[in-house]
Amino acid sequence: MMKKHVWLAGLAMLVMLTMPLLAGSRSVMANDQPSVANAEITIDNFSFGPETLKVSVGTTVTWTNRDDIPHTVVSTDGVFKSKVRDTDEKFSYTFTKAGTYPYFCSVHPKMTGKVVVQ
Repeated sequence: MMKKHVWLAGLAMLVMLTMPLLAGSRSVMANDQPSVANAEITIDNFSFGPETLKVSVGTTVTWTNRDDIPHTVVSTDGVFKSKVRDTDEKFSYTFTKAGTYPYFCSVHPKMTGKVVVQ
């Protein structure tokens, strides 16, 4: 009976000593590796979906044209501008500053959307 208690006490001590090491190594790894964020907007049926997208600073947003007609993605304040995108073609932009970024399709100006970067 005494051997069992000694063994359990030793195991408990090993766990207590190892836990901070494991916790520390996980947090170091998380801090050393850059966070990669991606978001998608679909162009379909003459609309951007979602119409408003909220993302964090550093997020790369990719627009994919799922429509049968060419479209563009153009920021109203000139921050980004795609070439004409045919069906299944993509355009990506990485948002490095917080703010609200309204955009539209220059081929079909009534098509509008907005990316909110927090």
